[in-house]
Amino acid sequence: MKLLETVTFNSQDLIPQETIEDVSAISKWLEELPVKLLNALPKIAGAAIVIVIGYFVSKLAGKLLVKIMKMRNVDESVHHFLESMLVVFLRILFVLFGLSVLGIDISSFAAAIGAAGITAGLGLQSSISQFASGIEIMFNKPFRSGDFIELESVSGTVEQIHFMNTTLLTPDNRRVVIPNSHITTNNIINYTAQKVRRVDFKFSIGYGDDIAFAKSVIEKANEESPYTIDHPSTRVAVGGHGESSITIDALLWCNSENYWSAFYDINERVKLAFDKNGISIPYNQLDVHVIK
Repeated sequence: MKLLETVTFNSQDLIPQETIEDVSAISKWLEELPVKLLNALPKIAGAAIVIVIGYFVSKLAGKLLVKIMKMRNVDESVHHFLESMLVVFLRILFVLFGLSVLGIDISSFAAAIGAAGITAGLGLQSSISQFASGIEIMFNKPFRSGDFIELESVSGTVEQIHFMNTTLLTPDNRRVVIPNSHITTNNIINYTAQKVRRVDFKFSIGYGDDIAFAKSVIEKANEESPYTIDHPSTRVAVGGHGESSITIDALLWCNSENYWSAFYDINERVKLAFDKNGISIPYNQLDVHVIK
């Protein structure tokens, strides 16, 4: 009969050495954690202060931006959008600064953000250009909604100003959408930027007509018109000697919104007054002299 052999073993024989080392490392880290936290407390407090200050600074900066936009009469529809962009941007900067106070290397974050920005910039170059032009238009205000402008071969009333484009409504009721970058790189004529506008006329009379009387007829038509104004002062004078007529220039003034009404009204009044007073509006004529 065989005797049972007594086997003795150590618990460490059943646990891998690597696991024992990991447990020891964790235990050591837990023991040192309070000391590390205590040592890092000033940095944590500094980072927290930076982030809290950044929160309030960004909020104040956003309110200041809105105030500036109101002073510059920027469209209210973009106030909230621009304020939010500024606040988010500043808070991200303060968070990164807070991480650097903790001793965390933010160069990798900065590199990642920079790479993402470059990639996005290359892919959205045209859109970014349109957006920047929209911001420029809203701040510089070369025109506003309701103004009548001319841009190269297009003219119309400004209907809406967006970040990416501007919409015009032509006199014959066509809607024209113009990219903002095209607007900021070309000359713009704003016909309604001023409260008053000059209306120029050229009237022709015959060489046999009385110039002084014709001028008085034009001046009377200007006085009777409900669309013209006396200030700035008007001017009616001989503008040239044509082949078959004398040209009288009439430089009159009206409120900008009454330009076309004044233009049509004065033309009609002068024609009727010329007919009533026997002042001729000659046709082009050619005198032929036959020499024997």
